[in-house]
Order: sequence, then C-alpha cells, then structure tokens
Amino acid sequence: MNIIPNTSEAYPPREIASKVESLGVTKARMDSLTILVLAVLAGSFISLASMFYIVVVTDSNLGFGVTRLLGGLVFCLGLVLVVIAGAELFTGNNLLAMAWASRLIKTREVIRNWALVYIGNVIGSIGTVLLVVWGNTASLGGGAVGETALYIASGKASLTMGEGFARGILCNALVCLAIWLAMGGRGVTDKILAVVFPVAGFVAMGFEHSIANWFFLPYALFIDHQGTIPLRGVVENLISVSAGNIVGGTLLVAGFYWVAYLRKGSD
Repeated sequence: MNIIPNTSEAYPPREIASKVESLGVTKARMDSLTILVLAVLAGSFISLASMFYIVVVTDSNLGFGVTRLLGGLVFCLGLVLVVIAGAELFTGNNLLAMAWASRLIKTREVIRNWALVYIGNVIGSIGTVLLVVWGNTASLGGGAVGETALYIASGKASLTMGEGFARGILCNALVCLAIWLAMGGRGVTDKILAVVFPVAGFVAMGFEHSIANWFFLPYALFIDHQGTIPLRGVVENLISVSAGNIVGGTLLVAGFYWVAYLRKGSD
C-alpha cells in the first residue's frame, strides 16, 4: 500500500535550514540585473507598506498598544509581497550568512548580493517616495497623514546611534524569523500567516527596519517645509539601523540556526 506523504505539515526546522542554505547559494549567484530589478520591487513593496502604516495609525483612538498592533498588521503587506510575489530584500538576504558559514559561497559573493540588493531597495524606496509626494498623499485626512509622517520620522531621527543599532538588531531578528517560518510553509496561506506575527511584533514594539526607514525618513524630508527633521539624525538612523539589521539577521538567526543544524557534527 502506498503511503501518501502529509503535505499539510510545515517543514521541520532542520529542513528549513537546508532550504535557506540552498536558497542562499542561488541568490548569491543570481545575475546582477535580476537582483537589482527584484530589489527595486522589494524597496517599493516595503515603502507601500510603510505608507499603509502611516495612513492606518493616523487619528486612531484605539489607544497606544492597539494602534501599534493594527499598524504592525497592515505593515505585513510589505513582507507578504516580498515572499509571495517574489523580490529581494536586504534584511531578509542577511540569511545568506548560512551558506557562507557552510563555505558554499564566498565572502565577495555575499557582499556583492548585499550591495546590489541594498542599492535596489533604496532606489525602490525613493521612487515610491517621489510618487506619493507627487500624489500629495500628505493631504489625506485634512493633512493629518502628513503630520503623522513627520511625527514618525522625528522620533526615528531623534534616536541615538546606540538605540538605532539595538532596535535594528531586534527588528531583523524578527524579520529573518518571519522569512524562516515562511520557508517552512507549503502553501500561500501558510507563508502569509508565518509572516504576520513576527512582523506585526517588531512594528508594534518600535524596532527599526533600514529599508522601511528609507521611505519614512526621505518622505518626511520632502514634506517637512518647516525644517523640523534633522538631516544628521536621518543619516545616523540609516547607518546605525542598517548595521543593526545585519547583526540581527546574520548572528541571531542565521548564526544560531547554522550552529544548531548545519555545522559539522550537528547531525
């Protein structure tokens, strides 16, 4: 009698580790134009989710925690589009560290991928900023949406570099865990559900995502006619958060799971 395999169960963690490792090799050796195009898409996806977040939390009377949770849930749109529609996101690609640790790809291949993806993400984010500025989205809600965008950016630009770094670490640990869980799903619904809780969690808790900030901060600068957003704070945020994201993704997720499942002698 033939036994039909159960395809409704998630892949176990050890299999996810192998899938992430193999995918890392594929991503590292993808041609440059494909990487760049898919990275531009990811930057746009995350930026649209950021705009969605701004609109939804504007004028909310639900209280601080519930409003943050609702904002986190709608922000999931970005990673859902990246995972399901297909795109290259810098923070998620920090998981290439697993293939690197297994010596399946070289350091220069990792750096090439990260550099191209980061550049593409920024292009997609800035392009989306230009479109929403052109569309005058800040005027929605009688100008309240613009005020919310400035408030959010002001908070980000006021963080110290240490705070930005720490929040970046925590953010990308959850983002990479979201991708890890999505890799364990077998269908579209599984993958979407896998993304929701880690992403909603990092947003609700105020952690910092470098690519999202490439939308939040430039958008605020464009509509900040009073000059209230300090440029130095913007630059420091983007640098510290990007560095924190790398640490959170490579060490706290890729590193720990590599040690657990892929190092020699872990079988």
